[in-house]
Amino acid sequence: MIFEGLQDIEILFGLALVTVLLLRRFRFPSIIGFLVTGMMAGPYALGFIKDTHQVEQMAEYGVVLLLFTIGIEFSIKELMRIRHLVLIGGGLQLCLTILAVAALGALIPLPVAQSVFYGFLVALSSTAILMKLLMDAGETDTPQGKAALGILIFQDLCIVPLMLFTPLLAGAGNGLREVVVISAKAVAVVLAAHYGSRFVIPWIFEQVVKSRSRELFILMIIFVAMGTALLTAQAGLSLALGAFIAGLAISESEYSHQALSDITPFREAFMSLFFISVGMLFNPAVLLKSPHLVALLVLSILLVKAVMTTAALGVLGLPLRIALMTGMSLAQIGEFSFILSQAGLKYGLLSQEGYQLFLGASIATMGLTPLCVRISGPVTAYLVGVLPRAWTRGRRHMAGGARKVDLADHVIIAGYGMNGKNLAKVLGHLKIPHVVVETNPFTVRAEKKKGTQIVFGDASRPEVLHHAQLEKARIVVIAISDAAASRQIAALARQMNPSVHVIVRTRYLLEVEPLFKLGVNEVIPEEFETSVEILSRVLKRFLVPQDVIETCVADVRRDGYEMLRAVSKRHSHAVGIAGFLAGAEIGAFRVREGSPLEGTSLREGILRGRSGATILAIKRGEEVTPNPDPVWELKDQDVVLLVGSPQQLAAAGRLFEPSAGGGA
Repeated sequence: MIFEGLQDIEILFGLALVTVLLLRRFRFPSIIGFLVTGMMAGPYALGFIKDTHQVEQMAEYGVVLLLFTIGIEFSIKELMRIRHLVLIGGGLQLCLTILAVAALGALIPLPVAQSVFYGFLVALSSTAILMKLLMDAGETDTPQGKAALGILIFQDLCIVPLMLFTPLLAGAGNGLREVVVISAKAVAVVLAAHYGSRFVIPWIFEQVVKSRSRELFILMIIFVAMGTALLTAQAGLSLALGAFIAGLAISESEYSHQALSDITPFREAFMSLFFISVGMLFNPAVLLKSPHLVALLVLSILLVKAVMTTAALGVLGLPLRIALMTGMSLAQIGEFSFILSQAGLKYGLLSQEGYQLFLGASIATMGLTPLCVRISGPVTAYLVGVLPRAWTRGRRHMAGGARKVDLADHVIIAGYGMNGKNLAKVLGHLKIPHVVVETNPFTVRAEKKKGTQIVFGDASRPEVLHHAQLEKARIVVIAISDAAASRQIAALARQMNPSVHVIVRTRYLLEVEPLFKLGVNEVIPEEFETSVEILSRVLKRFLVPQDVIETCVADVRRDGYEMLRAVSKRHSHAVGIAGFLAGAEIGAFRVREGSPLEGTSLREGILRGRSGATILAIKRGEEVTPNPDPVWELKDQDVVLLVGSPQQLAAAGRLFEPSAGGGA
C-alpha cells in the first residue's frame, strides 16, 4: 500500500515537472500545468493513477496549509487597517457577482440555492495566478494592481464564511438555529485564538526557540496548524476555518515571518497535489460532448466577472480605464472555488455533470488569464476613446469635488505615491506652484482636507490634464508605476504642450528609450538609482573615505547617464536653446559666506578657470541679470546659473561652498 502510494506520487510529480516546464515556455501559469497533469494521469485519460483517494487526502493537507499561511500573512492588526478599497470594493464585487450569477441561474431556471451557490463559485478569483502575473510584469504597485490586490484579499477572507454557508444553502441543518450555532462556535474559536495568540502561542514558541532546533520549530508550526484545524472540525466547523484561525494566532507573534518561511515549501508541494487532484477529477470527454456549452460558460464567466468588478470599482469612483483593467484581470475562476465545488458536490448543490462542466470552464478561464491581462490595456484604451467622457472619468464627487486649477508656470505631478508625495512636500515648502493628479478618490479626499493642491482623475485623459492647466505648466512629472500609462501621459503631454518639460520616473532601463521616443526630456530609472545607492552603502560599510565614495558614485552616474543621454540624443525633442545643449547641463548654485567666490569679480575668472563652467545669469534678490558684465562682484546669497558638462558643474559646485577653502 505504501509502495503504491509512493509510486503514484512519484509519477504525478515527474509528469508535473515535464508538463509545467512545457507550458511555462508558452507563459502559462504553473497551476494550469498541475491541472493538465491531473487530467492526463487521472482515470479518464491515460489512467496512470487508478485510485485517486490517497492523492485527494494529501491534497487536503495542501488546502489546510494554504489557509494557514493566508492567516499568517493577514494579521488581525493589519485587517483592522484595511482601507475602503478592500472592504467596499471587495464586498461590492463579491455581492454583485453572486447576484448577477444567481439572476442568470433563475432564468435557466435553476433552484435559488443552486443559483446562489454558482454565484459563490464564480465570484472568487485566483490570487496565485494573478499575483504571479502582476509581480512578473512589475505591476503590483499600479492603480489596477492595487485594486486587484484589495479585491483578492477580501475574497480570500470570504472563503471561510462561504464554506460555512454552503451546507446551509443545501438545507443540511436546522436553518436559522444552525446559523446561530455555527456563528457562536466561530466566535468562540476566534476569541480562543485571539487570547491564545496573546498568551499561549508566544510562550510555546519561546520554549521551542530556546532549544535552537529548526526541526522542532517546523514541527511546532505543523502541530499548531493541523491541531487547530482538527479541533474546529470536531466542533462542527471546517478544517479550513481552523487552519485560517491558527494562522491568525501565529501572525500576532514575533515568529510569524520565520513560520511563514519554513512552512511555504510544504504548502507549495501539497498545493500542487491539490490542483493535480482537481485535474484528475475532470473528464476531458466533456469537452468533446459539450464543446459549445463549455465555450458559452467560459465566455459568460469572463463577461460577468469583468463587468461586475468594473461596476464595483466604478461605484467607488475609479476611472473606467483602471476599473476595467482590474475587471479583466480578475475574470478567471479562483483556486478556492475548487474547494467550494467539492463541498457543493458533497451537499448536492452540484450534479456530477455540472461539476464536470464547471471544472472545464474553470481551467479554461485560468488558462486565458495571461491573455486577458495582456489585452486589457488596448481594450480599455479603445473603449475609453469611444465612450462618452462622463462614463470614463470616474466619479469626481467621491474625491470631494474639484474646481479648475488656477495656476501658471507650475509643476504637474501625476501620481501620489512615495515619489509624488515627497516631491509635492518639497515644492510646497519652497513655495513652487504645483498640482497633483491622482486616481484614488479616497486619497484625493483625504489630501484635500490637509490642504494639498490635488485633483482627481486619470492623467492619461486630455480633459484631466487640461483641468490641471497643462497648457500653462512648466514641468510635468510622471511618478506612477504603470509603464503603459506613463507612456500615454507622456505622449499626451507633449501633444498638448510642445514646450513643457516632461520628467518620468520608471522602473527599468528597458523602458527608457520608448519614453524618449515619445518626447520625454528626462527619464529617471529606479533600477539605476538603486544600484548607485547600494554601491554607496557597501563602500561606507568598508569605511572607504567619503570623497572616494563620491568619486566612485560620480563615475557610475557619468557612465550611466552618458548612456541615457546618448539615447536621448537619438530622439531629441528639445525646444529652443535646449536643442543646442545636448550633452550639457544647466544648474543653479548659491554663493555661500566664506566660499572661494564670495567677494570676487567675474573678471578674475576664478569660476571659469577652476571648473570650466560658464555663467548664463545671476539672480540677486528678485532681480535677474542675464549675461552679467565682467565687473560684477559676487556676494553672499547670489544665485548663479551655470552651463557645462556634469563634471564641470560638479567642480563649480565646490567653489560655492565654504568648505572649499574660504578664499580665492
